[in-house]
Amino acid sequence: MRFEQFDKVADMIDNGPVKLKRSDTAMTPASSDLMNRNINAKYLVKMRKEKFHNIVAKAIFLSKRSRPDIQPTVAVLATRVRKPSESDWSEMVRLLKYLNGTRKKCLTLRVDNLNILKWYVDVSFGVHLDFKSHTGGVLAMGHGALISMSRKQKLNTRNTCEAELVGADEMAVLILWTKLFLEELGYTVDSNILKQDNKAAILLETNGRKSVGRRNRAINVRYFFLLIKLQEGM
Repeated sequence: MRFEQFDKVADMIDNGPVKLKRSDTAMTPASSDLMNRNINAKYLVKMRKEKFHNIVAKAIFLSKRSRPDIQPTVAVLATRVRKPSESDWSEMVRLLKYLNGTRKKCLTLRVDNLNILKWYVDVSFGVHLDFKSHTGGVLAMGHGALISMSRKQKLNTRNTCEAELVGADEMAVLILWTKLFLEELGYTVDSNILKQDNKAAILLETNGRKSVGRRNRAINVRYFFLLIKLQEGM
């Protein structure tokens, strides 16, 4: 697995659309302007567009297999493959430079307790050009991210609380599936814990309609699916 990962990274860099030296590196996989897309930047011509799409596809595979550290960047670039611009190309080059400087890094996992699952979910509100939010989440059972997810939300929300609720709902499928999977293997899951940092969203998930005010009336009732599962102990 380790050597396969190194081969994938080397292929992306050495056979990529940009020739990089060993000294061409970046401290982070994306710049601070990743979400602030330059709408005035020129769109790529067909040949460069195909190269951009090819690198993003390879990066998606790599991020799912062994490099979750690039997942947020890849998730954003994947939303732009239809009409990539010069600024998107620059972000792709930065991603390649980051991988170039971290060729030998690999995902390390350690499990401390197979009976306790800890899920961490957070949301960036309204960061995309269409004002949709972005969800990120990981499962940790000791050291490292056993399962990770980073994706653009599929609907618009009006405030951070709603966005956090949507993010938790998006992670619910993985949260419930993982518990059932481990139980099918013969393990007992004592705790399946969802951790968030938004108090209002936590109250909505645990109290349901009791915590819904005038600002939250438009939340679709399907998000109270979480309330039922929390009452059942997930």
